[in-house]
Formats: sequence, C-alpha cells, structure tokens
Amino acid sequence: MHSKRHHEYYVFILVCFLFAFHTLAFADSDETESGTYENPYNIPRATSAVKVDGILDEAAWRTAKVLELNYEIRPRENVKPQVKTEVLFTYDDSNLYVGFRCYDPDPSQIRAYFRDRDGIGGDDWVGVELDTYNDQRRAFTLLVSPLGVQADGLSDAAGIKDYNWDMIFDSAGKITEWGYGVEMAIPFSSLRFQRSDEAQVWGINAARGYIRDLRYQIWSAPFDRSNSCRVCQYLKFKGFEGVSPGRNVEINPTVTAVQTVSRDDFPEGDFEIQRRSSDVGLTARWGITPNLVSAGTLNPDFSQVEADSLQLDINEPFALLYPEKRPFFTDGSDFFRSAINVIYTRTMRDPQWGLKLTGKEGANAIGAYVVQDDLTNLIFPGSQYSRSVSLPESNFSSVFRYTRDIWNNSNLGVLLTDREGDDYFNRVYGFDGLLRFTRRDTLQFQFLGSSTRYDNETAKLLNQPDGTFGDKAIQLDYVHKTRNYTGELSFAEIGPKFRADLGFLPQVGYRSFMTRSYYEFRNQTDTWWSLLRLLNAIYYEEDNYGIPLDKGIATSLYYEGILQTSLFLGNITSRRTYNGIEFNLAQYDVFTGIMPTGNVSLNLDSTFGNHIDFANIRRGNRVRLSPNLDLRLGLRLQIYFDHTFERMSVHGQRLYTANISEAMLIYHLNPRTFIRSITQYIDYDYNVSNYAFVIDPRFRQLFNQFLFSYKINARTVLFLGYTDNYFGGHEYGIARKDCTLFAKIGYAWVL
Repeated sequence: MHSKRHHEYYVFILVCFLFAFHTLAFADSDETESGTYENPYNIPRATSAVKVDGILDEAAWRTAKVLELNYEIRPRENVKPQVKTEVLFTYDDSNLYVGFRCYDPDPSQIRAYFRDRDGIGGDDWVGVELDTYNDQRRAFTLLVSPLGVQADGLSDAAGIKDYNWDMIFDSAGKITEWGYGVEMAIPFSSLRFQRSDEAQVWGINAARGYIRDLRYQIWSAPFDRSNSCRVCQYLKFKGFEGVSPGRNVEINPTVTAVQTVSRDDFPEGDFEIQRRSSDVGLTARWGITPNLVSAGTLNPDFSQVEADSLQLDINEPFALLYPEKRPFFTDGSDFFRSAINVIYTRTMRDPQWGLKLTGKEGANAIGAYVVQDDLTNLIFPGSQYSRSVSLPESNFSSVFRYTRDIWNNSNLGVLLTDREGDDYFNRVYGFDGLLRFTRRDTLQFQFLGSSTRYDNETAKLLNQPDGTFGDKAIQLDYVHKTRNYTGELSFAEIGPKFRADLGFLPQVGYRSFMTRSYYEFRNQTDTWWSLLRLLNAIYYEEDNYGIPLDKGIATSLYYEGILQTSLFLGNITSRRTYNGIEFNLAQYDVFTGIMPTGNVSLNLDSTFGNHIDFANIRRGNRVRLSPNLDLRLGLRLQIYFDHTFERMSVHGQRLYTANISEAMLIYHLNPRTFIRSITQYIDYDYNVSNYAFVIDPRFRQLFNQFLFSYKINARTVLFLGYTDNYFGGHEYGIARKDCTLFAKIGYAWVL
C-alpha cells in the first residue's frame, strides 16, 4: 500500500514536470519569434473563410498571428503610442489576409471621409508594406482608411513612394464604439515573390496613421533614423507554404467612345465634328512565373480622365514635368528607375501596341518594353533653355533595364533605351549602381552615353547637329546619415550633345556640384512643436566650357507643430548667368499650412525677390502667392480650391500678371462612386510697353470637366464625362473652342 502511494506520487510528479516542460517549451518557442531573419514570426494558414467587411469576427482571425503596434515613430521616436493597435496575419491558397483593430479613446474624433482611390489625404489610416522578395530593396505599400478607401504604391529602399502604381485587392473598414476595424484580402496573383514550394520569409511592416493635433505614425517595429535603408528595418515573417499566384492572368478589355466638336474658324466659326470614334482595346497581363510578368496591349486606351494639375508656364526657360498615370506604364515602374531621368513614359503619347516584361529571379531584376508610338514628341535641350516639338511620325520605342543585387543591400545595373523612326534614332546606354558601404553611407552613381541622328529637315529647323552625334552623362550622389544629421554631396555632368528622347532631360551642356546638410531637432514630449529642421546648401553650376551658369547658397528652417501646422522659411542668394549676362539674385520662400480639424486644410506658398526676365534678358522682381483650401462638408462632399498669383516687375514697372485658378467639387455616393466637377482658369496679362518685342497683351483659357466615376477596383471602371475649352485674347472675349463627350468601360478579368 505504501509503495503504491509512492508510485502514484512519482507518477504525479512526472506528469507535472512534463506539463511544465511542455508549457515552458512552447513559451520559449513564442519568445524566439522575434521578427528577425533568424527567428521570424510564423503566419498560420486560415482556419476558415474570411469575409472582408471590417468586422474581424471570422474563426480565421482567432488563430491568426497577432502583434501590437508598439512604436510611435513620428513625431516622437520609438516611444509607447497613445492608442492600442493590433494587426493580424493569416493566409490561404489565394490571399494574404491582414486585419487591424484600432482602438481609440474617442471614436468621434476619427478622421475619415469618402474619397477617391489614392486620395486618403489627412484621414486616419492603417497599412502594410510588403518586401515579398525579402531583398530589402522595394516594397508594395497598401493603405486603407477607416471607411475602406484604398491607396497603394511602391516604395524604394529609402521609403520614397510612387503612388501612381495600382494593385487589385479587397478591403473594408468599419467604425465602432471602441475605434475601427479594417480587413484586407491581398491576392497572391497581384504580388510578386520568389518561386518556392517551401516556407518563405518576407519583410513586412504594419503601420497606423493616427491623425489629431499632430500626425502620429505608429509602427510594428522600431525605426532607426540613422539607417538610410527604411525597408531593411521591417519585421520578418515566415509562411506561405505552397502558395502561388495561380495562373496569374489578367485581361483588361476596354471600350471607349468619344465625340469632339470644335471651331476651325475660331472664335466665330461654326462647330463641326472633329472626332467621332468608338474603340475596343485590350491589355493582358500574364505571370510567366511568380516572379516574371509579361504584359501586352493592342489598340490601348491611354486616355486620362484625371486632368493634369495646372503649372505656371510663363517666363519658364525649361519644359515642365507631368506625372505618369497610365496603368500599362505604371505597372512595374520600379524596375525602370534611373538616377538620371532617361526613362519618362509620357514621352509616348499615341501608342498603337506595346509589349512589356518585368520581374525578378533571385538577385536578378529585369524590365523591358517595346511600344509603337504614332506621335514623336521631342525635347531639344540646352544649358539655359529647352524647346519641345511634336512630329506626326511613328516610331518604335524600346527600353531594357537590368539590375543585380550584390552585397550589403547594394546593386549594379545596366540600361539601354532605343527610339527608331524614319531617318531618325536615339539610343542611350550605360551602367549604374547603388552601394551601401554602411547603414549610414550610400553612394549612387550612373554613367551613360548617347547616340542620336535627326532627319535633315528637323536638324536644320531646330539647330541640331548634322549626322550622327553623341555625348556622355554622369551622376554621382553620396549621402551620410545619422540620427539627426544628414549630409549629401552630388556631382553631375551632362554633355551638350547628350540626348535622351525617351526620358525627361530639358537641360544638357553643364556640370554641377552641390553639398547639402540638414540637422533635425525632434521633441519627445507633447508640446507646441514636434520637429525643427535646419538646412544649408552650397551649389555651383557651369557649362562644359567652364563658364559659370549658377552658384549660390541656400538656407532654410522648417517647423511642425500642433494643429498640424507647418512653416518653411527659406532664402537663396545666387549669381546666375543667362545668355552671357550675370545677375545677382536674392529669393525668399515662405510656406505655411494648418489643418486644425479633419475637414479643413489651409496652405499658403509664397516666393518673392529677384528673378530673371528670360524673354528680355534682364533682372526684375517677382512675387508669387499660391493659397489653397481643402474643405469637407460631411462624409461625402469635398470642395477644393487652388490659386496661383504671380506678378513680375522690371525697372519699377509691371511686366506681367499671371493668375491660375482651379476649383473642384466632388460628391461621393459611396467609396466607389463619385460625381466631380473641375474648373481651371488661366489669365496672363502682359504690359506690352515693358517688352522689347511685340507680344499679345492678354491670354485667357477656361477648362471645364464633369465626370461620373464608378470604380470596383483600379481597372474595373465606368467613366462618363464632358469637357470643354474656352480661349480669349485682347481682340475678342473668351469663347468656347471645343467640347468633348466621352465614355469608358474597363473590366479586369482575373484568372
């Protein structure tokens, strides 16, 4: 009996020991998941289907990987946040699911409005950044507001984002009594990642934007400001066994209809039909492998329903840059990045067909496309000004870009662009690299050459060299970054005969040197200020013959504080040479902005001081004021107004007055549907007596656009719209020149 009791006692002790060992073992296992490459967090498979509604009540979320966002990285640095945020990860064969529970002490203060896609603006938001190759060089960025409004883009290693890129994914948000919830379903077919049958390791950052008196940003990992590589600091996650993008086929048929009437005998002629057409276009995307994607387009619809923001083009010696918004070119655009802007896809204006290949296998990334364009746009650059022309001639435009990852998050690459037309060609070729010697020191370099020949008529008319000619281009940028200090050194040299007709390069024939440094003061307490930044820069630019073009010193102070106020004060003192005449210039810049509540944003950008009258080659004084207002009336109605006023005087008399206004009214029926009205007005008033040549005293233009927009996703859309243009001069009042009715239906068929 006694021995039996001892036996039971020993069994009991053994069971308790095994239970404790088992518990400790699992506790140790959880502790080893530190989010590092050696011990990544494990993402489990979903145990049930997920309905994307922002509620997070499915069984799959109860077994998901859960983390808290414990680091406020802006404005304070890696401190405990004011609010609690949970992020949850799970996946199935088709999607990565990401959920957020965003707790808020006062949910009535959550800032969220119905907006267009990529227009989250000053709203609260949550997001994930996915380094799917785990190469710490680029990341997919997906943001969602509390009402489910989406924004997406691509981030480079330093965190610089390109929001022109679009992804098809599902999301929903719901505001509750405790805060708000967000769910995302991110299809693997929309992502790019390494081919593997086993578990993969991805770099993932989860973030929350908490917008109140200050703009707080909260991360799942601490952020080291002395590290120039932002993507390197993401947490590591392991999982995704057996996932693939499937057939990864996307077919996008589009149907467009356009009718334009215009006055040939303007301003008094009758309206006549200038264009009446309906076209069917097709763009297809095929994932040859999980990493390599091909795309093709026939009779593509490259129309833009977004009106370009107005830019003041009076008294500007160089061509102006406009962003690319067309899906065929924005998809995979990160594979074509170049330090010198020799790839600018808006150069291609009327493509008839195109083929494209982008992707990454292991350490090798490739981007290539060929497009037939029925219009040849050209920029003829110089050291002090540029000219632009459009020739009604077709050409074949080709680009090849290859990069190879090497040690310490660095890479080397080669680049080739080629544009071929009748008795015309332009080719750019060269190599480049990004070398990260330490986490604080980065060197980016690029060496290019070009070879060009224009047809005899174009060369003679626009004063270009005869026959075949070429030149070189060099760009060197070194950056040293610490927690509070950043120093930069840059050198560039562009030969006078260098041409990049598939890029945007309005200035050639110069070499420049620049050194810049700035120091940041960040407040770690909640007071009236959160950030102060002091900046100093010295620059020098000369032409290829050693004649100075521009040299100067720039200083500035930048402030951020309560009520989302910001203030920039800057001064540039320079000596600039134009057309052989040297000018001493002093310019002052002031920017101030405030967003006291979630529905009101006010900004004022101003510049005043000396400026060159490029038309008459003399010094003058310029004042430029650019106020704008963004006002929300309820969840659905948005009013936006922007104005630019510029006045220049020479010898104490007015030279010109320029006014550009843009007013936009948007009513959102729901997150997918809105009605929008845009009015843009330009008024240039010249004082002809102060010009050394004959000039029209007045130019006016009025542009109107009315649009109905319905977007299921980035490429399944319905647009119905109307536009018109009015022009006016000093001899006649403003009159309508043309008007257009248009309709577009696009459907994204994902297989």
